[in-house]
Amino acid sequence: MRQKIDCLAVRLCAAVFFMFIAATAFAQKTVTGTVTSAKDNQPINGASILVKGTNVGTATSPTGTFSINVPAGKKILVISSVGFDDQEIDVSSQSTISVALKEKTSSLDEIVVTGYTAQKKKEITGAVAVVNVKDMKQVPVGTGEEALQGRASGLTVISSGQPGAASDLRIRGVTTFGNNQPLVMVDGVRGDLHNINVSDIESIQVLKDASAAIYGVAGANGVIIVTTKKGKAGKARVSYDGYYGVTTKGPGFDMANTQEEANAIWQQRINSGLQPGDEGWGSKQYGTGVNPVIPDYITPTGAFEGDPNTDPATYNINSNQITRANKAGTDWYDVITRNAPTQSHNISVSSGSDKSSYFFSFGYLNQQGIARFQYNKRYSVRANTQFNIGNKIRVGENAYVFYKNNPTYGNQGEGSPFSVAFREDAIIPVYDIAGNFAGTKSQDLGNAQNPYANIYRSKDNKSNNWDITGNVYAEVDFLKHFTARTSFGGVVDNNYYYYFSYVGYENAEGNTGANSFTEGAGYNSSWTYTNTLTYGNTFGNHNVKVLVGTEAVNYYGRNLSGTRSNYFSENPNYWVLGAGTGTQSNAGGAYQSSLWSQFAKLEYGYAGKYLLNASIRRDGASVFAEDVRYGYFPGVSAAWRISQENFMKGVSFINDLKLRGSWGKMGTAGNVGATNPFNLYSTRLGRSAYDISGTSTSPYAGFFRSNVGNPSTTWEGDIITNIGVDATILKNKIDFTVEWYKKKVNDLLYGAQGPQWASLYVGDAGLPQVNIADNQNSGLDLSLTYHANVSKDFKLDVTGIFTSYKNKIVSIPGSGYFDAGGIRNVVIQRNEVGHPLGAFFGYDVIGLFQSQDDIDKSPSQPGAAPGLFKYRDVNNDGTIDANDRTYIGSPHPDFTYGLNLAMSYKSFDFSAFFFGSKGNDIYNQTLYYTDFPDFFKGGIRREAAVNSWTPENTNTSIPALYNTGSFSSDQSTSSYFISKGSYFRCKQMQLGYTLPGTLLSRFGIEHLRIYVQSANLFTITKYNGLDPELTSTDPSSANANNLGIDQGNYPHTPSYLVGINLNF
Repeated sequence: MRQKIDCLAVRLCAAVFFMFIAATAFAQKTVTGTVTSAKDNQPINGASILVKGTNVGTATSPTGTFSINVPAGKKILVISSVGFDDQEIDVSSQSTISVALKEKTSSLDEIVVTGYTAQKKKEITGAVAVVNVKDMKQVPVGTGEEALQGRASGLTVISSGQPGAASDLRIRGVTTFGNNQPLVMVDGVRGDLHNINVSDIESIQVLKDASAAIYGVAGANGVIIVTTKKGKAGKARVSYDGYYGVTTKGPGFDMANTQEEANAIWQQRINSGLQPGDEGWGSKQYGTGVNPVIPDYITPTGAFEGDPNTDPATYNINSNQITRANKAGTDWYDVITRNAPTQSHNISVSSGSDKSSYFFSFGYLNQQGIARFQYNKRYSVRANTQFNIGNKIRVGENAYVFYKNNPTYGNQGEGSPFSVAFREDAIIPVYDIAGNFAGTKSQDLGNAQNPYANIYRSKDNKSNNWDITGNVYAEVDFLKHFTARTSFGGVVDNNYYYYFSYVGYENAEGNTGANSFTEGAGYNSSWTYTNTLTYGNTFGNHNVKVLVGTEAVNYYGRNLSGTRSNYFSENPNYWVLGAGTGTQSNAGGAYQSSLWSQFAKLEYGYAGKYLLNASIRRDGASVFAEDVRYGYFPGVSAAWRISQENFMKGVSFINDLKLRGSWGKMGTAGNVGATNPFNLYSTRLGRSAYDISGTSTSPYAGFFRSNVGNPSTTWEGDIITNIGVDATILKNKIDFTVEWYKKKVNDLLYGAQGPQWASLYVGDAGLPQVNIADNQNSGLDLSLTYHANVSKDFKLDVTGIFTSYKNKIVSIPGSGYFDAGGIRNVVIQRNEVGHPLGAFFGYDVIGLFQSQDDIDKSPSQPGAAPGLFKYRDVNNDGTIDANDRTYIGSPHPDFTYGLNLAMSYKSFDFSAFFFGSKGNDIYNQTLYYTDFPDFFKGGIRREAAVNSWTPENTNTSIPALYNTGSFSSDQSTSSYFISKGSYFRCKQMQLGYTLPGTLLSRFGIEHLRIYVQSANLFTITKYNGLDPELTSTDPSSANANNLGIDQGNYPHTPSYLVGINLNF
């Protein structure tokens, strides 16, 4: 009986199940069709087919076909594809359709993220630049920062040629003494563009005015919003993008060879009034004759063949190193550089449905630097997923993990490979006779270090980073018009490094002592917790969206390191702290700060004509004292879409015209540290005047004040006004935007200056950041794009961007100025009311003294001599002194610009991108070493060696060579070191070919494109250094007092590569 009942139950269940399947199948409707281009009737591959009001979707095949199940009660399909206008089709009475999509002629309906919300481009009221990501990705670079160069008006990106190096990012110029880098938001989390995989980027927007006020204290320098790729409805898509190429070493320094150096030394002696036989005549290397004689050996000093001290049997690396002279001269730039291979590979898989979507990617980047043994290797993985729970709830995550190995040798510093390369004497070879490194450990060869030895000894050093960035989020739609969202995300960056310090036996300095090994590790972490509630509704012609939210941000980090000396072996296998026998020292540190915020935003539109946005944010920062911790940052913007007015309907050549204006207040904490409000005390042997017990008997040291606090330090206040016009004209062929802006920054933060703080500076006690000055920027942004369908097969797009700004300090208390930017204790920059931040300040060279009579007739000047600098008597008092210093240049450009060309003919495409800067000056610090050999006695620039002033060569701007330096030559900051930094550079040129889809479909391939490309193909400039595009000496902050100084820049050089884009 039980078996019969069980059997009956099974049959009933089966019947119900099949009835359910049948009902479901009956309720659904299958629609098939083909999607083509209305222009040429060619099939569109990968077009999105979505059932309106659902997440049910698919994508077309390479032949443009599709099949989709339409749920019961639904009848509208939305067909879309990149570059085409969307189209909606009613399928209630048809199951087979053919759709011809029209090419998109306007981007006004493009969705743009603008601070916790998204709007259509035509509804934007603020200064928001939308980056063409497709064009941006065509430049083969290792960082997202470099890819952005010249892509958005108002955004200036200055990069280094060094793989993995940070770039300077500045939105509308430099406005503060401290950190000028904009806030970067990646998928709603504070991140950076430096290590992001460019292939993962979906869209980028740049907020430049009051639109950034919703980010409060973090938005003062502007905001860059990055959205990464998500899965799209349809079948799984597999994509591969890769390239391989080589970066050439490029032209190096034009340095004197050995004979020219020797002749220059003799000219120094002559100019100094010496003659053969006088004390000081000649050189220990080149003899004391009437003319210099190049020796066979430099160690022993000035030796020739047959000298018993050159017998290889007497060789000793420490006491008798034997080194042959390089009589032709060593090209040190050529020695340290190479043609460097570079490659990148990225593969992604994505898909989506009405229930979920996913995007996974893996990236590998290997950029070898032109400096030998230097590289940037990065492995990255991204996983972006979203799950839909019914029609009301969405949960998801965005995760990005990368590992990077990027050992560097420094850039923009006296110790960088390129700085040392033009300081080393040409007569010195790379190796001595035993194959060990040669160097300056002799006489009259200066104190530079063998640049190749430096980088070779660094080849086994490590600098590794493991970084995890991402967030998890949930969204809930409720009460019809409300959406609640919560998101928690952050960044954890773990770093580990070690390096070995060798004894430079070949050097004139530091050739004794012990070797040492240093090992360190640390981590930097931050998390952001954001909660928002959004209300959106439409009442007739009124469209309203209101957002309120809270946000908490926390930063924390720790680091530690250890150093030990006296290792018996330099083999990397012994590089552990326990293997050394010398004294071990340790160091460590930690930091923490936090931010707590509340914010609200209103977006209002009436009839699509009149638009209003308003926001306010309250931020509290832990780095300030409690009484000044909180700030309020409002912003408001409005726009009038004139083209929507009835009186404009007859104006056919205007497709869209919008006038907008904005005002906003923001703030920044600059470089203020977490302990800035407090006095700090430390203990160190030999530093405190008493022991811990207040006597002189305890073995434990007492405390001393190490940092002076300032509880009054508070926010910088940034007030931004912006007026702009957006227009699309001539049947959507031309888009342009023109904007004028003014930004005033009050209470600039900087290290305490002036006599009121001098009395608190005791010993090495650090002074706090204080509010010290007011500053102002104003300028124009211009963006213009021309679209042309020249013929059925030929398309052309031309985009130009232009950015200008003028910077001026408005007020500084007390004297109205302070000096900064010192190099080797010589001040080269001054910040003064009425002048730009970080302006170059020194003596204005008006020529060279031609004779003693010329000197006698000129204002009194210390160190004056024939052939040396003649300075301008600024105050006309007849004496050249510190009061005659004046402004000799500015690191700020008058404007920067970019030009992008893109054209296609049938299956061929071509693109080119150019970038330029105009009006900026560069302080070429490298001339300090190459043009004045009196002090360093090293390498000399060929132009200085053969064309410096002599009584017979007076028609030159290069000063005479003397045995000693003076106020009138290299010991003063002067306009001689200032060079025009304007340049025009071809950043990228690419030619591609896309194989026919009908051919590819046979192999299951949707898209295959191959291309060849060059980067940094040519540069037009009058700069007298290696490369006019140089980052600040502190690119992580783009500090105003570090701009425009060339201390040995890692150059950009031409590269050539071949690449492929492949989709399945």
